Amino acid sequence: MGKALFFKAADQNEACTLLARYGEKAKVLAGGTDLMARVNRRLLSPEVVIFIGGIGLNYIREEGDNLVIGATTTHADIVRSALVQEKAPLLAEATGQIGSPAIRNMGTIGGNLVNASPAADAATALLALGAKLKLVSAKGQRQVAVEEFFTGPGKTVLRPDELLQEVIIPSKRPGSKWAWQKLGKRKADIVAVISVAIALQMNKGVCSKVRIVLGAVAPVPLLAKRAGALLEGKKPNKALIEEVAKAAAEEMTPIDDVRATAWYRRKVSEALVKRLLSQILE
Repeated sequence: MGKALFFKAADQNEACTLLARYGEKAKVLAGGTDLMARVNRRLLSPEVVIFIGGIGLNYIREEGDNLVIGATTTHADIVRSALVQEKAPLLAEATGQIGSPAIRNMGTIGGNLVNASPAADAATALLALGAKLKLVSAKGQRQVAVEEFFTGPGKTVLRPDELLQEVIIPSKRPGSKWAWQKLGKRKADIVAVISVAIALQMNKGVCSKVRIVLGAVAPVPLLAKRAGALLEGKKPNKALIEEVAKAAAEEMTPIDDVRATAWYRRKVSEALVKRLLSQILE
């Protein structure tokens, strides 16, 4: 990082004060699994680094009908949490497939989100769960839905003076159904070629609150709204599931890259959505 200024924030207020002072010159460091990889590859050379690992944002707790996770909570802590496994098992499943054990021990949920990769596993799961993000600054705070947070690869609505404080997830309720799967070019420590997360409610055989999310198939994690709407208020059957899966694939805007072709992503995404819907509905 050359001659970068390094600050170890004592608390959240100091972190926000530093961000207000340095703005776009500053980068926030917690686990460092994304930031330091970019620095080491000389893709990034920040003028100011603000370490937030000691400001008390590592927590998992229940607040009313929500599960709240602090931004510096590691992936490993999320996977091990009995509360996450009970209230948001989809997130526990997806987080358990992020990188390697070493990455999960160091990497944080906040970093996974702020890095804004279209293939981010936590982002895909949280979007399916209808989560919100609490953003704070020296000027105040605001909440943003995960589906509104990402604006493009590596880009978010987070302002230069803002810090991601916590993730707020509606707790799993009776009748909740979910499924998750990702595919990569190898069996372990993979970046998703395609990932699918589905969450919905079932009441007397009728679907509601359907959220079908596709990762690594668009500039941001994709909430397939038209596909989900086809299931809303209906009792699923084989023909309807096939129609929904096809609709989800049509909402994608995949690209060819080193991991897969756009054609492959579209075909496999349709198959995955069909498989996962069949798994949780039939």
